[in-house]
Amino acid sequence: MAQPLVVKKDDDLDEEEYYSPFLGIEKGAVLQEARVFHDPQLDARRCCQVITKLLYLLNQGDTFTKVEATEVFFATTKLFQSKDAGLRRMVYLMIKELSPSADEVIIVTSSLMKDMNSKTDMYRANAIRVLCRIIDSTLLTQIERYLKQAIVDKNPVVASAALVSGIYLLQTSPEVVKRWSNEVQEAVQSRAALVQFHALALLHQIRQNDRLAVSKLVTSLTRGSVRSPLAQCLLIRYTSQVIRESGNQGGDRPFFDFLESCLRNKAEMVILEAARAITELNGVTSRELTPAITVLQLFLSSSKPVLRFAAVRTLNKVASTHPLAVTNCNIDMESLISDQNRSIATLAITTLLKTGNESSVDRLMKQMTNFMSDIADEFKIVVVEAIRSLCLKFPLKYRSLMNFLSNILREEGGFEYKKAIVDSIIILIRDIPDAKESGLFHLCEFIEDCEFTYLSTQILHFLGNEGPKTSDPSKYIRYIYNRVILENATVRASAVSTLAKFGALVDSLKPRIFVLLRRCLFDGDDEVRDRATLYLKLLGGEATVGETEKDVNEFLFGSLDVPLVNLETSLRNYEPSDVPFDISSVSRETKSQPLAEKKSTGKKPTGPASAVSGPVSTVDASYEKLLSSIPEFADFGKLFKSSSPVELTEAETEYSVNVVKHIYDGHVVLQYNCTNTIPEQLLEQVVVFVDASEADEFLDVVSKPLESLPYDSPGQTFVAFEKPEGVIATGKFSNILKFIVKEVDPSTGEAEDDGVEDEYQLEDLEIVSADYMLKVGVSNFRNAWESMDPESERVDEYGLGVREGLAEAVSAVISILGMQPCEGTDVVPSNSRSHTCLLSGVFIGNVKVLVRLSFGITSSKEVAMKLAVRSDDPEISDKIHEIVANG
Repeated sequence: MAQPLVVKKDDDLDEEEYYSPFLGIEKGAVLQEARVFHDPQLDARRCCQVITKLLYLLNQGDTFTKVEATEVFFATTKLFQSKDAGLRRMVYLMIKELSPSADEVIIVTSSLMKDMNSKTDMYRANAIRVLCRIIDSTLLTQIERYLKQAIVDKNPVVASAALVSGIYLLQTSPEVVKRWSNEVQEAVQSRAALVQFHALALLHQIRQNDRLAVSKLVTSLTRGSVRSPLAQCLLIRYTSQVIRESGNQGGDRPFFDFLESCLRNKAEMVILEAARAITELNGVTSRELTPAITVLQLFLSSSKPVLRFAAVRTLNKVASTHPLAVTNCNIDMESLISDQNRSIATLAITTLLKTGNESSVDRLMKQMTNFMSDIADEFKIVVVEAIRSLCLKFPLKYRSLMNFLSNILREEGGFEYKKAIVDSIIILIRDIPDAKESGLFHLCEFIEDCEFTYLSTQILHFLGNEGPKTSDPSKYIRYIYNRVILENATVRASAVSTLAKFGALVDSLKPRIFVLLRRCLFDGDDEVRDRATLYLKLLGGEATVGETEKDVNEFLFGSLDVPLVNLETSLRNYEPSDVPFDISSVSRETKSQPLAEKKSTGKKPTGPASAVSGPVSTVDASYEKLLSSIPEFADFGKLFKSSSPVELTEAETEYSVNVVKHIYDGHVVLQYNCTNTIPEQLLEQVVVFVDASEADEFLDVVSKPLESLPYDSPGQTFVAFEKPEGVIATGKFSNILKFIVKEVDPSTGEAEDDGVEDEYQLEDLEIVSADYMLKVGVSNFRNAWESMDPESERVDEYGLGVREGLAEAVSAVISILGMQPCEGTDVVPSNSRSHTCLLSGVFIGNVKVLVRLSFGITSSKEVAMKLAVRSDDPEISDKIHEIVANG
């Protein structure tokens, strides 16, 4: 006989133990036990136990066959003859879980309808719930009268059951439920808390598709007729929804007054809900946030962990958009770092990292040292990401933050945790040039004792790209070669490739690299030996990958210039023979969209990397390879910038088209990425006809059509324009997709021979001034500004008119210039009357540009701006002013 499972109930309750009653139960044995339902003298307690086991099996995912379900159902219906209240409740549950078929429902309907009119309220409530779950729309009309009466029943249990059933029935029979509006409206005025809550939820669902009706409902209820805390929480949510949909954000009355009044409610849940709603309003000012922040600050010192957690979680979200508004809570949150609940402690520390200033960084790091060892890996990852964001916000503090990351990197932890730290260090090295040497050293120390192959190979690859560019590359060779001696085959192969990169880029190290690579020729793994042989030939000039050293470096560091999908197809089609496989025979034409072109699903970047300043590369290597492989564009010169894809069609249309703008010194290439979403059609001779009548400075020079566009197989068509060099040419282009449609036989997949010419109107496309600017950040704006020639500086003042706030004005100017915000200056403190924003970029022609923007706003919301520009070319400084003046 199976022993009962001993489970520890709670470590804090003197190691109490209890036994699981469900251990080892089997469906067959329980179905045998269900025969007790047929006994003439029913044992109510025994029947309840059997039903409990059956419900357990159903909820654990066990399925009953049609025969088994029918037998159990009919046996369960016999239990209606018992008068035991507890057993009757179990019967209701069982019938609801079994979901009987239409034929079986008829058998139990009469018993349930009898209970629905019973004098026992418990029977009535449960019978209503079960009936509404199992009957169809035809039977519903028979009991509609009883349900409407139940909604206004004096007993709150019965009324709640009817209202909850109405919420369920609204999904299947909405027209029936909508006829109950008067009764539901009456139930909203009930004194019973749950009845009012369920009635409000149902009434809102009935009216949710009528925005005006919802607004009227909220307006009438915010006057004080709702007393239930649960219903008040719902009403707060509906009020926030009305505010969002009406576009009247922030301090628009009277809805905001209602939210603010809820902050003084007696119920804690209502206060928290109101505070959360206020903080999530778009465009909310610091003055409007203050009362919400104040009550949340009081909850931080509450004795209830759930209140502390709710408060600190809300403040954590607010800190992302209004960090200055949360700084008053920093002292209270610092005390939460030692909170016994690690979730609260983690949220507190990450909030402090968001709101802290440069002077508080060192103090926070000291407090976090002991904190990190007490929390789980998933919490540690959140902290690491917050530290990365803080370091990018205050680049001058990289030493203390980098040391903290390296220390926790040496501690125990799982793969995801270690990967988050490594990724953070790599990002800091890339975005903060001064951190490169120390960051690479910390990574080298880590791979000396790294148990994760993936991280070792990632670090070795990064070391191979960045190490040779440091002041003393030789100090990294020891760490790399140790991997060849001590690690598994995968890491050894990666280390060989890294050694080869050092040999290719650092001539003084090449003889030593040759010695180390020759030792690798005797490795026990084929991959390691093959790589060592290849790199020795390459570095010795014996291989035939190219004629110059540049060709060798391109082979080592360059990306594969053929699409992997095409290469895989060619390799599959290759038949072994005396003729070796020739990679030059693989088509360079992309059959699928590069990663940057994949359609956006509306997700915004999250995490620290989305809100930090730093170098932003806007030239995708895949674009350069693609365009250079097309003969018509080969003589256009070097690609300066490729934009993000711009959607030219709406979602879920028959043809999906987006466009990428490729900017050259004297040309613009429009790459139209097309997808056919109709399975029964094949499109041929696909081309986009572009009307440039509103873009006078552009001259159409070449168009490259797409020969064929099968179903769900993306392809590209190109149109190139010539423009005057050195001129910021802008304009609007109208686009029409033209093609030949051929019907496809679904059974054979073959297309008909004859096709029909057709066209599809696309959205207009604009080329703007920002397309001629690369987003490239600087780690220390002040040093970069002072290093530029003061003679190139141009200063002027502008009036930006009436704006909602400084944040809108800053965002508008950044969008016009297309430059990279530095040092987090794109975030405007809420309710600020002045702000300085620092921007950096590279203008077409590789001219470095720095911009300092000073904003001010009057009480009438008039915004004035002072624009100071420095660049490598004074003419470009003048052009930046022209762009702003015309924008």
